[in-house]
Amino acid sequence: MMITIKDIARVAGVSHTTVSRALNGSPLIKKVTRDKIERIAAEMNYVPNYSAKSLVTKRSFTIGLFFSSIEQGTSASFLVDAIKGITHILDENYNLTVNGIDGVHNFSNIQPQRFDGILVMSQSDEDNAFIYHVKKMGIPLVVLNRQLEDPGIMNVVANDREGVKEAIDYAVLQGHRKLAIIEGKPGFKSSSERKQGFMDSLIAGRLALNPDYFASGDYSIESGYAAMTTLLSLEDQPTAVFCSNDDMAIGAMNACYAHKVDVPGQISLIGFDDIMFARYTNPALTTVRKPIAEISELGMKMLIQLLLQPETEPQQLFVKTGLTVRDTVAKI
Repeated sequence: MMITIKDIARVAGVSHTTVSRALNGSPLIKKVTRDKIERIAAEMNYVPNYSAKSLVTKRSFTIGLFFSSIEQGTSASFLVDAIKGITHILDENYNLTVNGIDGVHNFSNIQPQRFDGILVMSQSDEDNAFIYHVKKMGIPLVVLNRQLEDPGIMNVVANDREGVKEAIDYAVLQGHRKLAIIEGKPGFKSSSERKQGFMDSLIAGRLALNPDYFASGDYSIESGYAAMTTLLSLEDQPTAVFCSNDDMAIGAMNACYAHKVDVPGQISLIGFDDIMFARYTNPALTTVRKPIAEISELGMKMLIQLLLQPETEPQQLFVKTGLTVRDTVAKI
C-alpha cells in the first residue's frame, strides 16, 4: 500500500496541507513541525508521487543541462566538473537530465511542460538556434561557458583569452621565444578565444607568429599526441607548446615520452583547464585553471533565482581564470 500525505497528516495530527508544505520546505512551517513531519514520513517509508505533484503544481521538477555536444569536444573531466557544480546547488526534489544539443533533432520537444529550467554549457555559435528556441518557449535559461552578445540572457563565463595570455606571458618571461599552440576543436568559441590569447601575448612581446607552430587539435588526448608528434618532426622545434586543454597536454606529454624528448628539459608544456589529473602527471602540468565547477554552480544559483523570481534582470558574470605554475615550464 502506498503511503500518502493524508496518512502522514493523520499520524502527525496536522492537516494534509501542512504536511505538503513541510515536505516542500515551505518557510511558513515552523522548523520543529517540519522536522517532526519529515521524521514521520521517513518512518512510514513515504515516497513522493512526482507525477501527481507535477499535475498539481504544473511543474516537471526537471532541470535540463545541455552541452553543445557530449561525444565531440567535451572531455570526461569537463563533463564531471559541470555536473558536480550543478548538483552541489540543485535541490534533491529536482531531477537533472544531461543531453547534447547535437542530439536534439526536434526542438518542439523542448517545452515548459518538460523542463522547469535549462542550463546550456555552450561551446559554439551553432547553439544559438537552440538557445533562442528555449528563450521563445519562456523556459528559464542560463547560458554558461560562452560569452553571448545578447544582454537579455543570463550568462556566466570565464575569460579564456585573458587566461591564455597570462600563461604565454609567463613562458616568455622564462626566456621562451619559439612558442607553438595545439588548437582546440574547430568551430568552438573556446578554441578561437584561446588561440587569440596566445597570439595576443606573442604580438605584445613582438615575437614571430610561425605558421608551422600552429597545430590542429580537437580537445582529445589523441589529437594532442598527434599534434605534438608533428611539432617534434620540425627541423626548427619550438621550445614551449601551449595545449588548448589539459587532455591534449597529456597526449602531448606522452608523445614527448615516446620520442624520448624530456619535459621540460627539451620542451616546455602548458595546458588549460587544470583538471584533477593535471597535478598528477609526471612532471606535474603547468596549466590555466578554468573553474568549470564554479561556473556551473554560479549558473545553477542564477537559474534558481529565475525560477523563484522570473522578473530578475539578466546579467553577465565573469569567473576569473588563473595560471597554476607546476613543473612543465623550464627557464631558458
